[in-house]
Amino acid sequence: MSVSFPPTEEQLAAVSAAHQGGDLKIKAFAGAGKTSTLQLIANRFGQRRGIYLAFNRDIAAAAARKFPSHIVSRTMHAQAWSAASAALKQRGSLQAEAPHALAARFGFGPVQVRTVTGRAVEITPFETGRMIADALGRFCRSADAQPHARHIVVDDKLDEAASAALQAWLLPAVHRLWEESAAAGSGSAVSPDVVLKLWAMSEPRIEADYILFDEAQDSDGVMLSVLARQRHAQVIYVGDPYQQIYEWRGAVNAMAQIDAPECALTESFRFGATFAALASRLLARLGEPVPLRGQAAIGSILVEDPSIAPPVDAVLCRKNVTAIWQLAAGLEAGHRPAIRMSPAEVTAFADGADQLLAGQRAFRPAAFTLFETWADAQAFSRTPFGQDLLPLVQIVDELGTGYLRSLAQQCTPEAQADYVISTVHRAKGLEWKRVRVANDFRFRGADGRPVPDEDEIRLLYVAITRAQHVLDISAMRDELLRLVAHRG
Repeated sequence: MSVSFPPTEEQLAAVSAAHQGGDLKIKAFAGAGKTSTLQLIANRFGQRRGIYLAFNRDIAAAAARKFPSHIVSRTMHAQAWSAASAALKQRGSLQAEAPHALAARFGFGPVQVRTVTGRAVEITPFETGRMIADALGRFCRSADAQPHARHIVVDDKLDEAASAALQAWLLPAVHRLWEESAAAGSGSAVSPDVVLKLWAMSEPRIEADYILFDEAQDSDGVMLSVLARQRHAQVIYVGDPYQQIYEWRGAVNAMAQIDAPECALTESFRFGATFAALASRLLARLGEPVPLRGQAAIGSILVEDPSIAPPVDAVLCRKNVTAIWQLAAGLEAGHRPAIRMSPAEVTAFADGADQLLAGQRAFRPAAFTLFETWADAQAFSRTPFGQDLLPLVQIVDELGTGYLRSLAQQCTPEAQADYVISTVHRAKGLEWKRVRVANDFRFRGADGRPVPDEDEIRLLYVAITRAQHVLDISAMRDELLRLVAHRG
């Protein structure tokens, strides 16, 4: 495998550190050439047995095309699956138990709880079963030996006391579901997360001389526990701690937890100095003292005036509901937008709204859980807690659910689209020449101060570093500039 670029001093330092042996962390900022650095390391290691492990399948597949054949490229889940017994693999092909059936089997009925707005609502058996199954997945993705209350995530519409009581009530059921899943003679369905957890608890040995672990910032505790036991192999962790945006599914920041020497890749090859300066100011808010550097030869234009509205290749949003609103706005303007959501995902919002309009509970999508009528959704969307839902409520109120369904059928394939609409989570790892960022980020903390949580700043960092040449921040200009100017 040959590399057709001149390595930077930072890349050469990382290769040298890897060659000296021992575990290593490589902190790579957005667009800073982490994959090419791993290629350089693999070249230096020659014919030593290597394995490249990635967080998701697409990244692993892309790496397989770049690394030589003697380096295996796969996800950690695939590694676990390859070691599973025939009986466990057979259970992995079974249909998962429906949430309401799980709740009924465990004897759970409806329960009354209180929301952040002080209203009493009913948690149905369907929701209870879903929470138990979700908690099992979160436990399996952790390094914990047993399920804990923190693995049970309740709807953020509930107040703190109700949330704590609900977690305590459900925890024994999570223990029971894990015991059923782990039992050797069980015939119940198992998820990929259960297979991974069982593999990790068997203390497996990965047959390789060195392990390249990519996107380490998004790794789960269970993955880190497996790698920590590979004393026979050199583990090289690569990632950007400021692109950690999967806390909601149980990801932990490996870059902060791993005790190993660290190298840094701080020069981005994606954009110019203007975007790098803005990103660096966000990084400073996260405590990063070293700025991100751009390329002087790359022209990068920051658009702050909403009256300019330049053409773009991508519109990035924080929430799915905003992405749907952007789709509607684009179609109304005569554009041909694509959206990184399936038609079924868009239609689910229409189905849920129809159920609420008919006075029935809607269990999908998650944004509609705990509402008993459409009036509840309307009222909640106009509170400080429900601003994320407001664009969708306005679409339904003004144009109806039929219009919402029609949006799902009007999407253009990405290859033929004028531009693509995506959430930041679905845009991670991608880049476009021209990007517009929607104004649906939370620029105020829980106490009302104009300072968002760190996870929100990381989302902003990921969003603005997807652009190469044009970055339109006009919709959020004032809030963003106040944020980066804030000294805490």
